[in-house]
Amino acid sequence: MTFIHSVAELEALYGVPLETSTAKEIDYISPEYRAYIEASPFVTLATSGPEGLDCSPRGDKPGFVRVADEKTLLLPDRRGNNRIDSLRNIVRDPRVGLLFLLPGLGNTLRVNGRARLSIDPDLLASFAVQEKAPRSVAVITVDAVYFQCARAVIRAELWNPARYLAKDSLPSAGQILAALSQQRIGGEEYDRTWADRARQTMW
Repeated sequence: MTFIHSVAELEALYGVPLETSTAKEIDYISPEYRAYIEASPFVTLATSGPEGLDCSPRGDKPGFVRVADEKTLLLPDRRGNNRIDSLRNIVRDPRVGLLFLLPGLGNTLRVNGRARLSIDPDLLASFAVQEKAPRSVAVITVDAVYFQCARAVIRAELWNPARYLAKDSLPSAGQILAALSQQRIGGEEYDRTWADRARQTMW
């Protein structure tokens, strides 16, 4: 195979981006970008640490990522698997990248910035759902924000119900756990009880 070995080679191959690709990037949250963030129920959080990179999904009701001001986002850490890969990375390297998805829309929103983890009691309480507060909130200082055009979502037909996969078309979580643990954990019981477990531990 032939590989690219320099930025100069890369730029020669792709050329100069159009103004529409650069004018959209700003270093603050404009009213237009705020509308995107407040309408989104799902974001991926990319972080970096000594062990490598991590990209983790975050989801909740639209607006769960709070716009504190034009330079600051607040992202609560809801209950999950307690691996804390993203949080561990943030403590050691504050750089983060966010990708917001909006169901039914093609455009996505990208945010790059720096995060710190707050455990301020009043802040945590302000994010409580069903009287359950998150354990921490990522306070993100925005360095760059811009929308990504719809080509990727259109090519993927992401919101086309005809493309949705049947639940039994791929290995289930229980099957994966059983296979990777030599049947010690997971299996049919894991799959059967997961929905109830999730409902009880959602927040």
